[in-house]
Amino acid sequence: MLSEESAAVVRATLPVVAAQLDTITTRFYDTMFADRPELLDGLFNRGNQRNGEQRRALAGSIAAFATMLLDHPDERPDELLSRIAHKHAAVGVSEDQYVIVHKYLFGAIAEVLGDAVTPDVAAAWDEVYWLMAGALIAIEARLYAAAGAEGGRTWRTWQVVERREETPDATSLLLRPLGDEPVQPALPGQYVSVRVRMPDGVHQLRQYTLSGDGGDGLRRVTVKRVEDGEVSALLHATAREGDELTLSAPFGDVALRDGAAPLVLVSAGIGCTPITAMLGHLARTGDPRRVLLLHADRDVTSHPLRADMARLAAEVGAEQVLWYERDAPEGARTGLMDLDGVAIPEGAEVYMCGPVPFMRAVRGGLIRAGVAPKDIHYEVFGPDLWLGAA
Repeated sequence: MLSEESAAVVRATLPVVAAQLDTITTRFYDTMFADRPELLDGLFNRGNQRNGEQRRALAGSIAAFATMLLDHPDERPDELLSRIAHKHAAVGVSEDQYVIVHKYLFGAIAEVLGDAVTPDVAAAWDEVYWLMAGALIAIEARLYAAAGAEGGRTWRTWQVVERREETPDATSLLLRPLGDEPVQPALPGQYVSVRVRMPDGVHQLRQYTLSGDGGDGLRRVTVKRVEDGEVSALLHATAREGDELTLSAPFGDVALRDGAAPLVLVSAGIGCTPITAMLGHLARTGDPRRVLLLHADRDVTSHPLRADMARLAAEVGAEQVLWYERDAPEGARTGLMDLDGVAIPEGAEVYMCGPVPFMRAVRGGLIRAGVAPKDIHYEVFGPDLWLGAA
């Protein structure tokens, strides 16, 4: 809870700080990495640094957290915090790194805002930072404990036992754990970080949703090669049967929940990976819930895991509606996903994954169809630029 004195200062200065957050976060990252370049080795995603996504996500989360503190002073924005904490746990963020971030972030605030940062202003925003950081540290400690990853033991070596080409630019890797330690169970919809050494010697991490498993503790990730995606390109070019990869424990707060409500599973492109994992779980457990499966793609040849989705949909008795932008086969619709004419079950719970513009449009259609916003769960690959806006 933000103190009354700090709340008044934050309310008065939030418009000024928010207007300069992009400049502040740019200065923050530039200065921190100049002084601490080792943070780019195995922690921060340098691709997201180059394209600005990490900077925008940080700015958005700070502004959203401060706004929520002011608008709901007696509540903690747990949904916002949980999403960030799972992302942090997946890359092994530690408590001491919050002190490092604080030093460089507040240095950037002072540089950008200058004399506007009076002692009262600095103290108020310091309170905001440590309220957010303290909550995240506590949540992340619980996540590490639940994953058996205390003391940085989140990483483990896995071996590729099968490689399967799904589409020209999507490849599935089936992995088995090395060693005798028990494997932390993954919930359907969770992701892992894959840690690889790049040709220049720098380690980089990327999160990939578990798209299924082969039983006996095996896990499958499906990797789409993306433009300027250095990790995905490396995995596509080099990962072969017998190779070893370093994976984190599974994390992610968008996981299929138990219940009796009808399910609507929505995806586009590579966003089908968590949806396929959820279908696999429903099939394995004999879950009797009604399932409506909606997927959109460019064409049939671009649709990753298409055969798996069709097989699992049949096993769980799901109604399946497909959209393809071109060359739609018989029974599928042509164009972008449009919910007109699609009967959304009353009281449905929705799980959704795909590009953010796609999810924005479909979410609006679902709400117009009567789905409660609280029952729409979404996953974003990479920094969540939708935080506070969904």
